[in-house]
Amino acid sequence: MNIFAILLAVILPNMAFSEEPLSVENKGASAYAGSFFDIPVPIENYYFVKGVIAIFGNKFGPQPNTPEEQENAAWEQLLLSYEAFRRGINVSDEEVGQEVGKILGAEKAAFDWKKDKDAYEKWVKEKTNLAAAVFEGYLRHLIQIHKLRQKIMESVEPPVPGQEAYQEFLNENNNLGVELLQFDKLQDATAFYQKARRGPNFWEEEKKKRPEDFKRPGSVSLEFLMDLWGFDKAASYRMMKMKIGQIHPPAPIYKGFGVFKILTQGQADRSRYAKVKKGYYEQIKERERAKALREWTEDLKKQANIKIYEEPKS
Repeated sequence: MNIFAILLAVILPNMAFSEEPLSVENKGASAYAGSFFDIPVPIENYYFVKGVIAIFGNKFGPQPNTPEEQENAAWEQLLLSYEAFRRGINVSDEEVGQEVGKILGAEKAAFDWKKDKDAYEKWVKEKTNLAAAVFEGYLRHLIQIHKLRQKIMESVEPPVPGQEAYQEFLNENNNLGVELLQFDKLQDATAFYQKARRGPNFWEEEKKKRPEDFKRPGSVSLEFLMDLWGFDKAASYRMMKMKIGQIHPPAPIYKGFGVFKILTQGQADRSRYAKVKKGYYEQIKERERAKALREWTEDLKKQANIKIYEEPKS
């Protein structure tokens, strides 16, 4: 059985793997945090990645808030790091240096980190409580995973139907302003709608009683309403054809069901599409590539059969 091994961060502060067979002689006192592909994962690898996430957060997904989410993020990074190693993806000192320069530039550090090593060491210590070599090791790890993810995405060339690109253009360039009232149950939303439709003053009278319940997302794109407010696409386009002041019947939103009063409409200038359609094709391609990356990552995790030990095993 082959095993990848990490040197302690205090010796070499970045993930290093080896294809040397595991034996009693070379195992030493190392303990294991778990395994994937039936390969034991040294506890040092695990704590290294936990350290990366503690300093930089999760660069490759939602920020973990619970212990379970933190554990999942750590094991995903461990697996991706191993896969990058397996594929021979390396990170040069120049690439690490460029990333250090970007970070120091963003932080407006007032020193040349390449010439003033003492100032650089002090800055890293103050900001992260790490030695500069460990800090750079963390960056090397993140860059390596980023390069792997880019490689996977670039291997995908998704087809983009012309109608889909045009629809994306319309979603982003049609604007709609509504006032809405949200209900947990469809029957309650329907009852309110029926009253509002029959009584011309009912909507405003209800708003006076409970103004905080009536929401206005603003005059925004349909894309914004569908993505962030969970508006139904068909309902959104129906609202674009209604008259100002009309009330749309209940439709799903991000939480429950909404009843909508039309306030403003802004129609897309369809003549512009010919000039910008290339950008929409690329936008959809990137979205499909990101989707393919997520699917690939999930499939890799299934194949890896990750096992997490409750107690380190030596």
